[in-house]
Amino acid sequence: MFDVDPLGLLTREVLRERAPALLAEACAWSVGLSDKPHHARRDGRLVPSGMTLGLRAEAELQLGDELDPRLELGDARPGTFQDALNALTQNGRLYADEFEEQVLGPFVLDTCLQAAKRAPEVNPREWAELLDDLGEDGTDLDEVVRAAEWEAPLGIEAEQLVLAALGDVPLVEVEAEGLPLSLVRAAEAHARAAAPMAEPEPAVPEGEELAGALFLADVALRSADLPVPVPPTEADRLLNALVAEGIEAEEVLSLLPFLPIQQDTADEVIATVTQNLRQTD
Repeated sequence: MFDVDPLGLLTREVLRERAPALLAEACAWSVGLSDKPHHARRDGRLVPSGMTLGLRAEAELQLGDELDPRLELGDARPGTFQDALNALTQNGRLYADEFEEQVLGPFVLDTCLQAAKRAPEVNPREWAELLDDLGEDGTDLDEVVRAAEWEAPLGIEAEQLVLAALGDVPLVEVEAEGLPLSLVRAAEAHARAAAPMAEPEPAVPEGEELAGALFLADVALRSADLPVPVPPTEADRLLNALVAEGIEAEEVLSLLPFLPIQQDTADEVIATVTQNLRQTD
């Protein structure tokens, strides 16, 4: 008979419940990968191939480097999300490593914490025994989770879940699915970055207004087939696409911090909109 760990099973149950959220985060993280430069190892050196991951995917060329594969990713079909994870970054790392650090790790830790919050009610006896074994009182759930060593096995299961759902999907389709959430994540990152600033930030859309504006912006980016993050050379096309979707000039300015664009692009759009508004006054 194998011993069954009820608390370990609980973490897996919570992970399965949160599977849609995990897949959504994975898709959002993938946005912009197609525009990343492709690199390969030649004679022990990391060199750019002169193509982006997206261009190689369109040509059905392998994205991952044969010399640096992750065994658990296996033989991926060219141009798929799994293939992109095996590709090399400009620093010589695998995108799979960055995905693990930026998405899987934080998501798994949060899942373990949610399971730990449920444990006293769902498995009170096992929870009490665990705290006794660890010498913890249960007030610091982060410490309990790390001491219980739940993260490593759950991380493996989370990775398998993502690969089973998205591994064979073309990278461009995964990116398209993740674009709306990536806009939200960009907005959250902007808000965090602006928090320490002493000067007040311009008013931005909130609640349903923000959701509606982001939806229109998503449609605009898709319709214009703009690269993400949008470079400054595409600032005019971006502005025209947003206006074409019914977003007013003033709304464009307040929406810029929430869009997946480069800072120089935002500066270009601001300058254009400001000039146009002055001419109409």
